[in-house]
Amino acid sequence: MGVSWIAGLLIAGTARLAADEFRTPAVSVLRVDWRAALDQLRSEINTQPAIASAFTFTGKRRLRPFDPRLMPALVQLNAITSAFFTGIGQSAVPVLLPFDTAALLEARRSGAPESLTLARYQAGFRPAEMFDAGPAGYDAVFALEPAAGDGMPARVFAQPVEVQITGSLLTYDIKDPLADKSEPAKALASQFPDLRRFIREGYVRYAFTRFGAAYVLSIQCLDSTPRPKRMACREAYPVAERFLKALRVTGGLPTRPPMDLPATFAERPEAPSPDFSYRPSGDIIANSGFRKQGGRPDPTAYSQIRFPLAKAPAYAHSQSSRLRRSEQPMPAAVDAARGAAAYPWQDNFCESRNFGVGQCAAGFGHQGQDITGCLPGSDGCDPSRQAVVAVRDGVLIRSPKQQAATLQVNSRTEHIRFRYMHMDPRRMDDDGVLNGRRVFEGEQIGVVSNYLDRPNGTSRHLHFDVQVFTPDGWLWVNPYVTLVSAYERLLGGRGREFGRAAPDQPAVAHAAPTEPPPPVDPGEGSEN
Repeated sequence: MGVSWIAGLLIAGTARLAADEFRTPAVSVLRVDWRAALDQLRSEINTQPAIASAFTFTGKRRLRPFDPRLMPALVQLNAITSAFFTGIGQSAVPVLLPFDTAALLEARRSGAPESLTLARYQAGFRPAEMFDAGPAGYDAVFALEPAAGDGMPARVFAQPVEVQITGSLLTYDIKDPLADKSEPAKALASQFPDLRRFIREGYVRYAFTRFGAAYVLSIQCLDSTPRPKRMACREAYPVAERFLKALRVTGGLPTRPPMDLPATFAERPEAPSPDFSYRPSGDIIANSGFRKQGGRPDPTAYSQIRFPLAKAPAYAHSQSSRLRRSEQPMPAAVDAARGAAAYPWQDNFCESRNFGVGQCAAGFGHQGQDITGCLPGSDGCDPSRQAVVAVRDGVLIRSPKQQAATLQVNSRTEHIRFRYMHMDPRRMDDDGVLNGRRVFEGEQIGVVSNYLDRPNGTSRHLHFDVQVFTPDGWLWVNPYVTLVSAYERLLGGRGREFGRAAPDQPAVAHAAPTEPPPPVDPGEGSEN
């Protein structure tokens, strides 16, 4: 009896000690069937017998399981397609793209002029806007010209329709209240037996497995009636199906996969910081969530990143003008002179916005975290020169004139994205912050600014968010704890948690609302 009582105290004490600890994410590693990929490649190029004879499908024996010489046909394929998709052989999963390698080679063999556009071999899609391959898989963005015909949307849009596709060896195991909300795509069932179609977080998505790997195609759209500048999701269906029907094995090479990565405690400084304090994850401003819902606690540090601002101090607080006016006063013990912009930090991932966020109650939220740098008027503070830096080594995803830039990490243990918003698009264009550029951790990529869809469209701050790859594709997760732990490393000291968060919302609170707000374009009267 006494031993059990003591053990209970120890367990309870451990729980209390661990209450403010952070966790790393759990990541599952898939097992790829490369022989099945070779079989599909063989069937695809057999449509051109003269071309098929040039590929060697029998490799040398008695080699290690992941030696590329076991699969010479893939080595040959990568040598051809790398001219169009740089580094394609680095993908740890078979690369599926709307690219007909056999037709291209046959055209070259028959003397067709090199001036033929690449769209001829890509089902009408333009050359890839972005392609990135690595140990976790690959990501690509293609665009279909407006008014492409052949059953495509009848309306002519201001911009080409962009299609994103990801194939991944890694999937993040997150608590997903909206998982399995999909329908079968019957028109493509013979080609993709497990294909699922669903609309999540502003995109129509098609998810399927092939060769043991996870693939998701997505197109940004409105789950409502069409608008002049944005297509309705039902208009995106034929574009997605055209893309899917054209998919071919285009490259990739086997590699020794890592082991599954279970969640564990995240590393943090042991020495306390003399100043830094923060409210718990999920503790948003009272009544600031959609329909006055609360936040959702998430103790996960999704990646060990460098803090996105070059220098301290930095403050994480809401930048919604409505909420800043009503924000509760800070305790005098913290330093009331600094006002609402000072410590303690506060989570605003689930603040009410019209953006889809499956991790928030009712499926709507802010998507990320607002951060300000030094306080205007303080010594040495120049708000126009607060440098924004890469949080990890990675590749940039950004088209010209956009005020947002995304940094993608593709490694043996991570497939994750970090988005920065509200920076000056002209300056980023001039500095070459564009699709495909590789940057290194700590490298400057912009400055804190106030752009939304125009200059002075929001307050001067950085919006920072995180997406991880899941069986439903790229989903928003709360970046708050990731930023807290990164700031602790920048300061070299552990922050003090101020107060405690309310218990997690019951499962019923995550159901989709019966009357969702009308979708808005990012930047249409909304603040990030």
